[in-house]
Amino acid sequence: MGALDLARWQFAITTVYHFLFVPITLGSVWFVVGFQTAWFRTGNVKYLKLTKFFGKLFLINFAMGVVTGIVQEFQFGMNWSDYSRFVGDVFGAPLAMEGLLAFFLESTFLGLWIFGWDRLPKRVHLATIWAAAVGTLLSAFFILAANAWMQHPVGYEINPDTGRAVLNNIGAVLFQNTSLIAFVHTISASFLVAGAGVAAIGAWFLMKGRQVDVFRPAVKAGAWVILAAAVVVSVTGDMDAKIMVQQQPMKMAAAEALYETSSNAPFSILSIGDVAGDQATALIEVPGLTSFMATGSFDGTVQGINDLQAQYTQTYGPGNYVPYVPVTYWGFRLMIGLGFIAVLYALWALWRFRGDRAPQGRAFSIVSNVIVLGPLLAISAGWIFTEMGRQPWIVFGEQKTADAVSPLVTPVEVWISLIGFTLVYAVLAVIELRLLLKYIRAGAPEEISDTPFEDSENGSANRMHFAY
Repeated sequence: MGALDLARWQFAITTVYHFLFVPITLGSVWFVVGFQTAWFRTGNVKYLKLTKFFGKLFLINFAMGVVTGIVQEFQFGMNWSDYSRFVGDVFGAPLAMEGLLAFFLESTFLGLWIFGWDRLPKRVHLATIWAAAVGTLLSAFFILAANAWMQHPVGYEINPDTGRAVLNNIGAVLFQNTSLIAFVHTISASFLVAGAGVAAIGAWFLMKGRQVDVFRPAVKAGAWVILAAAVVVSVTGDMDAKIMVQQQPMKMAAAEALYETSSNAPFSILSIGDVAGDQATALIEVPGLTSFMATGSFDGTVQGINDLQAQYTQTYGPGNYVPYVPVTYWGFRLMIGLGFIAVLYALWALWRFRGDRAPQGRAFSIVSNVIVLGPLLAISAGWIFTEMGRQPWIVFGEQKTADAVSPLVTPVEVWISLIGFTLVYAVLAVIELRLLLKYIRAGAPEEISDTPFEDSENGSANRMHFAY
C-alpha cells in the first residue's frame, strides 16, 4: 500500500477508536447531572451513591477520550498537510473554538466538580457538573460543525492567488442545516448509548441482588432515556436523510445500493449477493421506503448511482465518484438495526423490572452483559457510513481525498506511526476495560455521608470524605 492508503487506514483506526468514547461521554455526563440534581432536590442518599458511581465511570471514559482525541489533530499535519493547507482557514475556526471555549469550559468545571465535593457549597458544586456537561455539548457542536463543512462546504471562497479556501461567513459554517441536524442526531444517539449502559449496569446489580434499592432507579432511567432518545434519533435521521439527498445524492444511492434511478424505490432490509456490482437479491424489502426517506413521498424519484456517476463526471471531470457500496449499504443497516435492538431491550427491561420486581433469568442476564455494544456499534456504523459515503471527496466538491495527503510523507513513515498508534491504543483498551470492570464490580459506595459540603450559612466545613 502507498502512503495514501496507509494514511487513510491510520485515520480510520484512530478515529473509530476515539469515537467509541465520544458518545459514552456525551450521554453519561447527563446521567451524572440527573442523579446529582435528584439528590440535591430530594436529599435521598441513593441518588448521591448513583452520582458517585456513574461519575467515576464517566471520568475514566472522559480521560481516555481526551488522550485518544489528541492524536486526531496531529494527523492533519503529519499525513494530511495538503488538506490542512487548503482548508485550514475554514476548518480551523470551529476547531479553535472547541479548544479555547468548549474544552476549557468542560475541563475547568469538571476539575472543580472532582475536587470540590467537600469544599464547595452544595448548590455551587451541582452547578459545576452542569457547566461541564454543557461544555461537552459545545465541544460536540463545534466538531460536528467542522465535519458538516466537509460534507457541505459553505461560508467560504477560494483565493485565486493561493488556491486556498478562505472563511467569509462563520455563521454559515456553524449554523447550516447540515451541522444543526447532525448535532441533534449525534447527541440523541449518544443518549441512547449511555442509556443502554446505565440500564445494563443497573440490571446486572438487580439480577445479582446487590444494592437493589440504589440501582433500580438507574435501570428505569436508562430504559426511559433509550426510548426517548430513539424517537429523536428517528426524527432527526429522517431529516438528515432528506438533507443528504439534496447535498450528497450519491451517498443516499449508495446506502441502498440503488444503481438505477427509480420511483417508489424500495428499502431492502436484508440482501444477499454483491451489492457493489448490482448483483444483490433483496430477501426482505419495504416498497417505497427509500423514496419516502429521500423525498417524503413513497412515489418520489431517487437518483441512482449510474446516473449520478455520469452527472458527476460531467461536472467534476473524469473519475470514479462512487463510494465503496458494501460499507455504505451495510453500515446504514447496522446503524438502524442495532439501535432498534436497544429499544427492544429498554421495553424488555421496563417490563421485567416493573414495580418492585427483580426476576432472575439467564437470557436477560446475558443480553444485559452485551447490550451496550449494540447502540455503540450502531453509532460507530453511522459515523463510518457518513464518512465513507462522502468518498472520493474529503471536502465535497472541492478536494478529493487523494489530493489531500501529505506530498512528502513516505509509506515507511506512515507504517511506523500506524503500528505505533495501534499498539498504544491496544494497551489503552486493556487499561480502560480493566478499570471499568473493576469499578463496576465494586458497586456504589456503601457508606457515604449525605452532607459532604461546606455549610454556606455558618462557614464551617464538613471534611468527611467519600469512598470515591
